Amino acid sequence: MAWIVVAITTLIVALFVVELQIAAPPYMEETSNHFDGKKFVNPNDGDTHHYWEVLKWWLSGYDRGEWYQLNEEDLTQHPLPPSKVSTGNFKATFVNHATYLLQVDDLNILTDPVWSFRASPYQWIGPKRMRPPGIAFEDLPDIDVVLLTHNHYDHLDLSTVKKLQKRYKPKFIVPLGVEKLLHDHGIINTSHLDWWDHHPISNSLSLTAVPAQHFSGRGLFDRNKTLWCGYVLHASIGNIYFAGDTGYGDFIRAIGNKFGPIHTSFLPIGAYKPRWFMQKIHMSPREAVKAHKYIQSQQSFAMHFGTFPMADDGMYEPIEELKHALEEFQINKQQFRVLNEGESEFLTPIDSANVA
Repeated sequence: MAWIVVAITTLIVALFVVELQIAAPPYMEETSNHFDGKKFVNPNDGDTHHYWEVLKWWLSGYDRGEWYQLNEEDLTQHPLPPSKVSTGNFKATFVNHATYLLQVDDLNILTDPVWSFRASPYQWIGPKRMRPPGIAFEDLPDIDVVLLTHNHYDHLDLSTVKKLQKRYKPKFIVPLGVEKLLHDHGIINTSHLDWWDHHPISNSLSLTAVPAQHFSGRGLFDRNKTLWCGYVLHASIGNIYFAGDTGYGDFIRAIGNKFGPIHTSFLPIGAYKPRWFMQKIHMSPREAVKAHKYIQSQQSFAMHFGTFPMADDGMYEPIEELKHALEEFQINKQQFRVLNEGESEFLTPIDSANVA
């Protein structure tokens, strides 16, 4: 039986080594009122789910909708974005998943950039990209600011952020604790924010980090050791809300009360099944439409769907469910759009206010 003991010991050591490699360094300052001394908590002070629930989901057998691989030739080709967009205008280009290029007030901003093939610490295992990015990394304009909402692999891709640092040296804005991971990899130009912290970016643009209902962790034992958030950009055109990765909660109303009407919103619609498990951490398309209404968003765009198979909903289920929800709430589909990879939308105050 000695070989069993050796095998188990070897496995434990291997897991420990891997954990040391991938776990995020924890937040230690304890200055946040939603950090309990060990971990961050959600707006309602409740945990999202526990490990036994993850195991229950894994062991219950997947009832996953259809997914299939798309290549560049399967996607509609769109013109590349301009180098800049002047003050008073706004152009949003969908890369895919939660990655948007936001061009506003003469600045180029990337949200949760992921260009890797897998959303994973290793490129030989984990959820793989089923749709190519709508913009090749080499075709990006100069990037001034990168917004990171939390440290999950489908939102914080170290390979991508290191390439961005090497090529553009942008400013990285992150929630509390995430800066430590970037610093460990030589990315020093960071600003870390708590919920409701305000941060100036330029003479015409600033932002506020806002609450989200989610969790964090890159390893097995670093759960909720760093914060998660969304952002509201305060631009000359109006307020722009990037929700990040989040479930639905009363904090949505708080954001709307404080910053609404919102000029443009970017709201997640995917990875929402099964609801008993995902409801606490991911909006359903119907909840995204409710958020659109409550924050008085003049124009919304979908994200967090159709790229990485991370839940039981299929590749196109979120889009179909969004259509049904818009019909239910009697909202014109042009007010909550689904862009294709590489597709852009140019917005001005007149354009967004007159959306029918």
